[in-house]
Order: sequence, then C-alpha cells, then structure tokens
Amino acid sequence: MEQKANGATLMGAILNTIPAEAKITRIEYEGPRIALYTRNPAFLHNNSYVISEIVNSLKKRVVTRTEKAIRKEEAEARQVLERMTPPEAEASNFFFDDALGEITIEAGNPRVLSQEAGFDLGALMDQTGWKVKVRKAPHLKSTAIQNVYYAMKVGSDAREKFYRELGEAIFRPRLTSSEHVTIKTLGAFQEVGRSCLLVETSESKILLDCGIHPGSRNTWDAYPRLDWADVSPRDIDGIVISHSHLDHMGFLPAMYKYGYEGPVYCTEPTLPLMTLLQNDFVKIAQIEGGRLIYDQKDIRDMVQHAITLPYGMVTDISPDIKLVFNNAGHILGSATVHLHIGDGAHNIVYTGDYKYGRTQLFDSATWNYPRVETLITESTYGAKEDIMPLREEVEANFVNAINGVLKNGGKVLIPIPAVGRAQEILLVIDQYMRSKALVEAPVFTEGMISEATAIHVSYADYLSRELRTKILEEGINPFRSEYFTEVEHPSNREEAYREGPAIIMATSGMLEGGPVLDYFENIAPSEKNKILFVSYQVQGTLGRRVLDGSSQASLMDQSGKIKIVDVRAAVQKVEGFSGHSDYNQIIRFIGKLRPKLQVVLVNHGEKRKTENLAYAIQRIYRVPALHPDVQEAIRVY
Repeated sequence: MEQKANGATLMGAILNTIPAEAKITRIEYEGPRIALYTRNPAFLHNNSYVISEIVNSLKKRVVTRTEKAIRKEEAEARQVLERMTPPEAEASNFFFDDALGEITIEAGNPRVLSQEAGFDLGALMDQTGWKVKVRKAPHLKSTAIQNVYYAMKVGSDAREKFYRELGEAIFRPRLTSSEHVTIKTLGAFQEVGRSCLLVETSESKILLDCGIHPGSRNTWDAYPRLDWADVSPRDIDGIVISHSHLDHMGFLPAMYKYGYEGPVYCTEPTLPLMTLLQNDFVKIAQIEGGRLIYDQKDIRDMVQHAITLPYGMVTDISPDIKLVFNNAGHILGSATVHLHIGDGAHNIVYTGDYKYGRTQLFDSATWNYPRVETLITESTYGAKEDIMPLREEVEANFVNAINGVLKNGGKVLIPIPAVGRAQEILLVIDQYMRSKALVEAPVFTEGMISEATAIHVSYADYLSRELRTKILEEGINPFRSEYFTEVEHPSNREEAYREGPAIIMATSGMLEGGPVLDYFENIAPSEKNKILFVSYQVQGTLGRRVLDGSSQASLMDQSGKIKIVDVRAAVQKVEGFSGHSDYNQIIRFIGKLRPKLQVVLVNHGEKRKTENLAYAIQRIYRVPALHPDVQEAIRVY
C-alpha cells in the first residue's frame, strides 16, 4: 500500500506540472526512468523545458515516449523515413525498438540529420509516431550491433515487463533508515582477472563487474567467488559493468544462466563490444572443447536486461543508490563507476581500468567527482618502477622494434586485444608508414579487429575530441588505410604467409586462443621473425610464458592433440601503449580528488604491486589504503 502511495505521489507531482497540451496519456516506470506517454510528441519536443523542469523538481530521470496508438506500422514508418531523410545523410539502417517506441537511424553522414544542419527530427517523430535517434553508421556491417538489435527485437514484450518491474523495485520506499556500506572482494584483489566486488547496503546488493580469469587453470580461481559471499544471483539488485574486457564481464551471461533476472548497467558502446567478445569466448570454447559456462541464449538474456547509459548521467539503480558513469580513458566506452549511497551518506568511486593520460584514441580519465569517500583503484602498473616512457618515445620504440625485421624480410606478429589496443596500433602504423618512418609493408588483421573497429566508428562520440571531429564532422575514417588487409577467413592466410616482410595483428592479445595461435605456430620457429607484445600479459597465460623467455610453447590442435612449437623468433614488449595508468598517473589521479578521501582500496594488480601502491598512497597522502585479498569484507561506512 505504501509503495502504491509513493508511486501515486510521484505521478501526481508530474501531472500537476505538465501542460494539458502535452496530451499525456499515462505515466509508467521504465527501469531507472519515469516514462511519460504522449499523443502529442511534437509539443514536448518543441518545449523541452517542460521535461527539464520536472527533472529538476523530482531529481529523477524522466523520458517521453509516444503512445502506441499513434505509432505507424514499421513498414509504413520506414517509407516515411526513406522519403524524409536526405540522400546525403547516407541512411543505411533503421532499427525499430518496440519496447521503447524508438527508431535508431544509422547514417553515414549523421551531421546532415542534426539540428545544427537545419534538420527537424521533430517532424520525423510527428510523421511516424516514433521517437527518432541518429547514430553514425559503421563502415562495414557490424554483426555485434545486429545481434544486439535482434535480441532486443525478439525480447520486446519481455523487456517492457522487465522495465516496469525494475522501476517498481528501484522507486519503492526504503525499508530502513539505517545506513551501512560493506564491500566484499570476489575477484581481482591481489591478482589481475575475474574483476568482481559486491557493494552491500541496508537496502541493496550491487555487483561491480563480473569477469573471468583468462590465465586460471582451476575453477576456484577462474570465476568470481559468489559462493564465499553467500549470495545467490537472484539476491543481486543490479550489476554494473565498467568496460567490455573479458576479465571484467566474461562471467556475466553465466549469471543469467544461473538465475539472475536483474539489470546490467553499462555504457552504450560497451553492450555490442561485450556481446562480440562473449560470443567469441563461446566459439573458442566450442572449438577447443573447453567448458561452456554459458551459450548464446544467455548472452541474449543479458542484452534484453541491459540498460545503457551515457557518461555523466545520474541514474537511480536502487532505493538508496545512484550511479554515474564517467570516462575512464581505457577502451571504447570504459567508465569509472561513481555510486552515491543514501541521502548523501557515502560516495564510492570504482575506477575499473583507467588511463589518466591522453592517447590517440581517448581523452584522459575524468577526475572531478563532486564527492568521493571510498576509492577503489586498479594497480596493474602499481610498482614504483612502473613508469611509462613519453608517448613520442613509445612510438619511436615501436617503429624501431619493427623496422629491422621488415628490412630483413621477416614478419612481425602482434598478438593484440581486439578492443582498444588494436585501434591504437592501427592509427600509429598508418601514420608512420605514410611518413616513411616505418618500412612500408602489408599489414594483415584477423580476428575481431575489423568488427571492433566498426563499433568504434559507430560510437565515435566516445573517442577523443580529435577523432570525433574527423569521423562525425569531416567524414574521415582514420581506421581505413591502403596498407591494411583484413583476413576474412582462415583459408585466406596464404598471402600473409607468403615470402616477404609483413605485419600481422591477430587476436587474442595473450595467446590464449583465436587466430593468433595459427600465426604464432607459423612465425615463432623462424629467427628472422619477431613476436611483439604491446599489451599486458596476465600471469599463467601463454603470452606471459613466451614473454618471460620460454623456448617452447604447447598448443592444442582441433583434434585435441598437443603440438610443441619452438620459439626461435625474437620476442619483445613495447611498453607505453597500455590503456592502464602507470604508477605516476595513479598517484597524480588520487592527488586530484577533493575533498580528501577516507579510504582507498587497491585492486586489479599482482600482489606485490597492490602492496606497493597501497603503501605509497598512505605515505604520500596520509589516507588509509588497503590491499585486500579475494574473500574479504570491508565496512567502509
């Protein structure tokens, strides 16, 4: 009864504020939002101050939706879109989201459909009865984006029901006035891999990240320790994903397999990138005969429960917790997670993986939070000696590491993560080959690099200011080059293996599966070749063993037989391309935070690095800094 009264009060406040001309037919919960359904969308579009005033008054997210009765059938609406969309916009796809009443237009030239260019999206909405959004079309068809669309489409009815039920849970009255906050460490403490921690309050249980350990050889170390926390997937109110690397989200579909039915919050590009890597994870497990901890159905369930948020938007995710994502500078869509708990009681910032420094791809991580009492920081490069060279030096080292091999007719294999590092290296290679500082040679890419790059183009709003301008305003795709050749199928690898110099970039970045292993088997035995690492190699992975000097590597073929590969090629790592902050950057980031922190928890680093960083923070800033192990509970408020 109290819940209904609370909801009625909220809805009544809205109805008393909104003009009759808006023709509001109903007000419903839509997950963390309150949705106003209207028969006159043009009025609200042209008088946006109405919604702004409601948001400022209620301090809740409010969105407008068109009443289903005024929405044209999809085929008819598509004809309207094709007629009203200028040809120069190069509209290539229209996605109809029935659950939200939204159409997404993928346009090769989205600027043509902007208000600045004089285009009236309100007219499209008026003519179709649907809300309309515009996004940059990828330069090639993205299977991952299409998979997301498909999962959303087939799950429309279930999503509508889910949004309503979630909204009722989020906006219910609080059950207690007491305040306490406990953090339980379930993974990636004194280790890198299976990032996961549980934030418990008197009202809520929120999981931050839900990853796997790529180098683990046993179940206890591979997955988050939910068993230790004595929490069932059904007990969790929400899962927040910082970014799309498997060590941060690789276990997420398994949560749905084992009973979780709640929301997953992530940034907009993180969702297609997650599905891309998770589907590849399933595919590799099937090929190699590994254990399938989930399948494509579980990934679809995850998509149907996903709520994507832009940077900077304050969003209620439970009766006592608000969430804000901010740029982490690590990979596309990566976010630091800011949790505001209670009525100003406590603020937590979980950095996930972050880069406090500019790269070619991304702006530096955000640091200006209104308040932070508890900081949870990664420490991948947390040792005092982990100082990255200047960017100019990094690129010079990279060019020098390759040039000698290419001049001698050898091949350079770069095992690379498909998301983030691959795009950064593509930009560097193209720049230096064009300037002739790098020996011109064919560059072959295989794995998910092309697909991930297409997603980068589609979500260019999340790239650095310079790249955003190039892609969205100047219509230039910096990831396409005359030097690059995509190997679309294993049968097409002959050209890459042909005699002569070449650069080969293939996934995965730690030699833990994927097409890179075939290239490794072919390239590693020859002394004139080189294996060049440009990303972090987790303990226990094949990449780490090769980097540490192993002269032989064991590979398993498709029949399950073990093959021994001699490693005679030169092996080198170029430091500095990392999407992680180095020691100095972490220290500077913490020094920027105001007011003074109450406690720092150090995670996502090998044991020695977490210890070193915690000690340094305590010594420099006189702030309590802990480096807990997995399976610890820390009361922070």
